[in-house]
Amino acid sequence: MRERRGPGVGAVAAVVAAALFWSSSYAVTKRLLEDVGPLSIGAVRFTLAVLLLGVAVRLRRNGRARPDARQRRQLYLSGFLGITVYFVLENVGVDLSTASDASLIVATYPLMTMLLERVVLRAPMPPLRVAGVLLATVGAFLVVRNGAQVGGGARWTGDVLLLLGGLAWAGYNVLGKRASAGQDAVSVTYHQTLAGAAGFLLASLLEAGDWRMPDATASALLVYLAVACSVGGFLLYNHGLRTMTSSVAVNILNLVPVFGVAGAVVINGESIRPAQAAGGVVIVAGVALGMVERERRASRRGLAGTQDAI
Repeated sequence: MRERRGPGVGAVAAVVAAALFWSSSYAVTKRLLEDVGPLSIGAVRFTLAVLLLGVAVRLRRNGRARPDARQRRQLYLSGFLGITVYFVLENVGVDLSTASDASLIVATYPLMTMLLERVVLRAPMPPLRVAGVLLATVGAFLVVRNGAQVGGGARWTGDVLLLLGGLAWAGYNVLGKRASAGQDAVSVTYHQTLAGAAGFLLASLLEAGDWRMPDATASALLVYLAVACSVGGFLLYNHGLRTMTSSVAVNILNLVPVFGVAGAVVINGESIRPAQAAGGVVIVAGVALGMVERERRASRRGLAGTQDAI
């Protein structure tokens, strides 16, 4: 009986690339919030994204199985959680907090996802992977605890909203993983983005009184969020998620803080405290530990196969 292989290099590289795209979204969103409301940013971003994905789905539909009614319902629900709910919390949280805090709080998301996988899917929790996730979470706590000395209560409120967003993101990963069987990344991303865009369009009506035409810079940043972070990022992430567990994929996303801090410094001119930098190092160590667990399990499988052949 052939054992299931772990995620390949291509899948890991796809999730890492998604992390690189998404890391820039915090600083870009922080800049956009000066001209566009947080709900309107999401509405424009994901409406543009779903239009592009709709074209891609139509071009790729030849001979490809469409998701059945049950899959579509699950994909729509996961898209609503992972796009509308998550990004509403993220955009408002970034508005109240800082881009560096936002990117570093993402390190708590693997723990939430792992626990939800355990409850819903009865998924195993390998000790080294748990240790890696906990180590990354400690790093995030160090960063937020030391960074929140500036900004007052509003910054703490923003951090809490971002943590709540992690619960929505965990639901998106677990539900989306179950609903994507037999579907390619383009189809999965299209259906999820369709639901997310619809939710954002409704939510953005709350900001209708503040709508105005964005300037050239804001328009370019909105297009960047739609093309690079929504279409590119979600396609890459869903591609990688197909061959790995949700918690492993989200643990790789702990690289977002590493990329995000650099973006916060370069784009927004934010300063990083020494304790925050130390927390970032701890986060990287946690990600590395999670990957060592994956590699060790793969090595054990290879050794067992060699012994069976002898």
